[in-house]
Amino acid sequence: MPNRINLDYASTTPLLPEVKQAVAAALEDVGNPSSMHQPGQRAKRSLEQARRQVAALINAKPDEIYFTSCGTESNNWALRGLLAGNKRKGNHVIISAIEHPSVSLAARRLESDSGARVSILPVDRDGFVSASELKAALTPETVFVSIMLANGEVGTIEQIQDLAAIAHEQGALFHTDAVAAVGYIAVDVKALGVDALSLAANQFYGPQGAAALWVREGVRMLPLLEGGGQEQGGRSGTEAVPAIVGMGVAAETAAKTLSERMKRLAALRDRLRDGITSKIEHVRVNGSWSARLPHNLHICVDGVSSESLVLGLDQAGIAVGLGSACNAKAMRPSHVLKAMGLTDEQAKGALVLSVGVMTTDEEIDRALDIIPTVVQRLRNVTALTSRA
Repeated sequence: MPNRINLDYASTTPLLPEVKQAVAAALEDVGNPSSMHQPGQRAKRSLEQARRQVAALINAKPDEIYFTSCGTESNNWALRGLLAGNKRKGNHVIISAIEHPSVSLAARRLESDSGARVSILPVDRDGFVSASELKAALTPETVFVSIMLANGEVGTIEQIQDLAAIAHEQGALFHTDAVAAVGYIAVDVKALGVDALSLAANQFYGPQGAAALWVREGVRMLPLLEGGGQEQGGRSGTEAVPAIVGMGVAAETAAKTLSERMKRLAALRDRLRDGITSKIEHVRVNGSWSARLPHNLHICVDGVSSESLVLGLDQAGIAVGLGSACNAKAMRPSHVLKAMGLTDEQAKGALVLSVGVMTTDEEIDRALDIIPTVVQRLRNVTALTSRA
């Protein structure tokens, strides 16, 4: 369908033109970074350049960056590697109730496979983890805490600096899933005070198939994959150089344009929010508005289901999100909204609307004409069905 409107940048992002160009060039100059010949060494230089670019985006050292294939892999490695590498500390792990499934399910796997004891912290109505709840949950046996920097569904940005400091007081390590945040807000691993952080290229206009795990120098982590010793022995296997090169370019662009990007996206998002809430009755905005990702708008629309809204808007030419993109096919109420205290009935009309650097004012205007029409049509169908 021509002139489609993308309001689902939260699930993945299109490639920037400069990223496409860099990936295409890397695909033409094929080489294995582990090889000693000239093509291999050119690939090695490209790989290390990308490592420096990604490190600069989060104020890290290049040798603290380990490339992976996706945010899910980075999160799984962080949890498994931290626990296995620090067994002498204990077997207790703490996560929050709104973590991405790649954290929550990995934590459950640690329970069954490694005998770990997992504590799950509640959140308030805006999705914030309480510092006092974390302090109460910590024990001398707590190996690490994993709390996301920002929730990609409802947009709330957690007070990670404070939470990490509390964990460190008890001698626990701190990992944060920053996949939804990097490239949209300033992320400084030193300022945050964390020990490990996950990020993914496809969330900030880089290619799918490239991501990274940052691990602070000195933190003990067991390898994810054994083999040829790539990624400083942490993740063996030939690196996906073209995708990683694209990630590096996307990271460099994000670092250069972040302030302008944040301001523009927040303005577009606010226009979308104001238009929807003024044109559609019985719409609720979820998540914190004072500490929120600049491109994220999460709403619940009364009287219709999320699935019918996503499909109806898709037919009308608008792509929107349904909760976590990695769990969207489950078609069940969001665990994030349930943790925030919403009932199944309140959460059934949930939508994630997200804008991006390619979003135009004209697209927002057209979306604000289309969305109310689709909502009203679906409400009419629901009303007729309930009377039948």
